[in-house]
Amino acid sequence: MNKNAALLRRRFFSERIPLYKKDPILFAREVLLFEPDKWQKEALLDLAENPKVAIKSGQGVGKTGIEAVALLWFLTCFPYSRVVATAPTKQQLHDVLWSEVSKWQERSPLLSALLKWTKTYIYLRGHEKRWFATARTATKPENMQGFHEDNMLFIIDEASGVADPIMEAILGTLSGGNNKLLMCGNPTKTSGTFYDAFYSSRWMYRCHTVSSEDSPRTNKDNIKALVDRFGYDSNVVRVRIRGLFPKQEDDVFIALQLLEASVTLEVDLGEEEEYTPDRIDIGVDVARFGDDNTVIAQKIDKVIPEFLVRHGQDTMKTAGDIVRVYRDLLEKYPKYEDYIYIKIDDTGVGGGVSDRLKELQRDPEEKLDKMVVVPVNFAKKAPKTKSARYYDDIVTWMWANVRDLLENEEVKIPDDSILVGEFSTRKYTFLSNGKQRLESKDELKKRGLTSPDRADAVALACMPVYKKK
Repeated sequence: MNKNAALLRRRFFSERIPLYKKDPILFAREVLLFEPDKWQKEALLDLAENPKVAIKSGQGVGKTGIEAVALLWFLTCFPYSRVVATAPTKQQLHDVLWSEVSKWQERSPLLSALLKWTKTYIYLRGHEKRWFATARTATKPENMQGFHEDNMLFIIDEASGVADPIMEAILGTLSGGNNKLLMCGNPTKTSGTFYDAFYSSRWMYRCHTVSSEDSPRTNKDNIKALVDRFGYDSNVVRVRIRGLFPKQEDDVFIALQLLEASVTLEVDLGEEEEYTPDRIDIGVDVARFGDDNTVIAQKIDKVIPEFLVRHGQDTMKTAGDIVRVYRDLLEKYPKYEDYIYIKIDDTGVGGGVSDRLKELQRDPEEKLDKMVVVPVNFAKKAPKTKSARYYDDIVTWMWANVRDLLENEEVKIPDDSILVGEFSTRKYTFLSNGKQRLESKDELKKRGLTSPDRADAVALACMPVYKKK
């Protein structure tokens, strides 16, 4: 360390640290050039004054920013401190939280001189073994054990997704004189340590609820569109906008908790450039004109990527989109050997799309030999198979198949609020014969909801069909 850096360090520790310990807002402004929002100021002061803070919020309000500020504040202001940052998935921990820490450290000349950042470790220069922050994925309790120091902070991102045994290991570790816990996340489920922090264990925590409606960082047009589509008190708006826990709705076919868990599910695809899928499916929910959309969803093994949405186009253009998606997939995965199954809502105008694709298949110049077109009539009863015996019609059976995949962690859906809202708002009834049936699209519209185009396309992509080679 050069002479100027050494002088800067001595001045920092002797003059400013006593102030920063009590006032993390001052630290954020002077050291990080970070100007906190009102709720961030309140939460940072609570963390300085209390051992446990819990923050539930909507999306996009700046919770990752406050986590980064808290980590750097505690690490630099308390001697021989240890900070453990954790999240349920590697993507959330490393690509989101840890990279946010790196961003704010790099913006500070002082912290760039004081701290050394690596992909999983940040330490005070000259004190690598005793004075550090580390990133540990919350996948097993032992990852959270073995940390003991008088000055210690645990930061848990997306805390609703952390399993209770891991939370118990963290809480068991916090026994030192200045040990703190900061839990943040969308409130996706009504059980577990994060939920308890706002109810049965509230006396132990300083709690904050932050709505995306009130944040200067969020797009209010997007919020209004989601509220208009699903209702202000729908679970998807409660969790993703208002920062509230979901309501217990016994007549909803697919629970929001399952969908939110699927969004964050980690799927190991190995080396991406060498990856070849075992199975590719395409689901197409067809609309021609009006308020509904045509949606083309892909399923690459367990993963549903972002889908293609078209509004107000004719069936010939839809057929063209499907062919382009098909060819793009074969170009992306040149070693793929199986068929690509294209399952189309054949009810109404969808029949024209199926017919056009079959016509193109008969033309050898089109080279669509790996395409299997599967028309699906949404008006039909459920198939006469063992797996479908509890469901009245084919749509209910398809959605039940999606629910089974979600429960078994066998599908990862995109982080799309409209898709999550469509799946989590559709209700069901039991018929006199004991079978389940989803509410119809007419019934959905009577409740002010639109057609679940994205959910139906995903359900089609997930529908099990096979063709012998």
